[in-house]
Amino acid sequence: MPASPPGDERRKRRLALVGGSLGNLVEWYDWFVYASFAIYFADSFFPGDNPTTQLMNTAGIFAVGFLMRPVGGWILGRAADRHGRKSALTLTVTMMSVAALLIAVAPTYGQAGYFGALVLLLARLLQGMSIGGEYAASATYLTEASARNRRGLGSSFQYVSMTCGQLLGLGILITLQHTLTTAQLENWGWRIPFLVGALFAVVVFWLRRRLQETDAFKEETASAPGEEAHDDSTRGTLKALWHYRRQAGLVMALTLGGTVAYYTYTTYLTKYLVGSAGMEKTTATLVSFTALTLFAVLQPFAGMLSDRIGRRPLLITFAVGCTVGTYPIMTALGSASSYWSALGLSLLALVIVTGYTSINAAVKAELFPTRVRALGVALPYAIANALFGGTAEYVALWFKNSGHEKMFFWYVSGCALVSLVTYVLMPDTRNAALSRAEAEADGQREGEPERDRPAAAPAETAR
Repeated sequence: MPASPPGDERRKRRLALVGGSLGNLVEWYDWFVYASFAIYFADSFFPGDNPTTQLMNTAGIFAVGFLMRPVGGWILGRAADRHGRKSALTLTVTMMSVAALLIAVAPTYGQAGYFGALVLLLARLLQGMSIGGEYAASATYLTEASARNRRGLGSSFQYVSMTCGQLLGLGILITLQHTLTTAQLENWGWRIPFLVGALFAVVVFWLRRRLQETDAFKEETASAPGEEAHDDSTRGTLKALWHYRRQAGLVMALTLGGTVAYYTYTTYLTKYLVGSAGMEKTTATLVSFTALTLFAVLQPFAGMLSDRIGRRPLLITFAVGCTVGTYPIMTALGSASSYWSALGLSLLALVIVTGYTSINAAVKAELFPTRVRALGVALPYAIANALFGGTAEYVALWFKNSGHEKMFFWYVSGCALVSLVTYVLMPDTRNAALSRAEAEADGQREGEPERDRPAAAPAETAR
């Protein structure tokens, strides 16, 4: 089969980049607006005069989403390995669209009693499953669809889109707060962002239907000349993943420090500036918005740097900076008295975190062979994220309520230290062969036993 012209190849890669990352934007937009607008719709679903109890009920349903992430990572990671990255990407955005629409049209307690809360719960279950599978499907797709010498750059757009999703949700929140009254927001205005999310998802669904499957997956499901047909019975299964349990452990360990740091300096930052530094809510929100915008801009540059010097230098820089720098940065943020001082410190922290966020998707995908890559990325990441990323804010508030707020800073540093040890001991994955064509370019044969292969592919030697 003749090779595609360079122009067609570039167009395909651009479409893959857009389609693979825009879904992330929609997923994280929907995830963010639930948490942001809960204060406006909590009393619509839970009766009573205590707003704290109402918020606790909505927060409990929010937490269910985190618990469903490993389930989604397992089911959708398996689907991506067995039926293709494209089909999994289409399925995740479909689930998120349905979930957003369910929330938008859910009846209130006054209309249908607790049936509305049940609809809300079902929607959050779908959102949790969807976002648990989206991370792995998009990480795998963006990495496999990128040119070999640009995988760091391609995968960096995962956190660009994730951050842009949060910024879009924050922008809509600010806009509605300035155009509608509080009563209007509580009565019907809170439904608007969920309707917008459902429409966004429909557009992304259409875009993802136009994507092409990655070469790596097509090679995995086809037989090379002279080879017998592949045995597909274990592809994408837990049995197959068990053979790569060391890589799965690496994913959990390298995720630990990164996910705690990310949630600390993104979702928890505004609450920390208001609750501990005593900053006005509007100022703290502006700090977060500006810092996140610049953070998103940084990701591709760090991804490109990793394509030149390798993944480990960036990961190690992040882990050292987070281990050593968290305590002084958070302490200084706790006494920040102006917008500029808080912004400077927040940016310093997010520059450090960029060493992880910009390339972690590529690193995880590069650790596994094609037949179990999506599941290998999805399940251990979702477990680590649910246990540590999703609980970061609760741990921080628990320490604060107990009068030992600074112990949380040491907790973040300790998590980063665990990841630092992992980064130092693991191989650099930049040169991993993700397809038969790449393996042949390295003088390898995709079908030969793992023990006979040369030590050029981290995806196999990490075992």
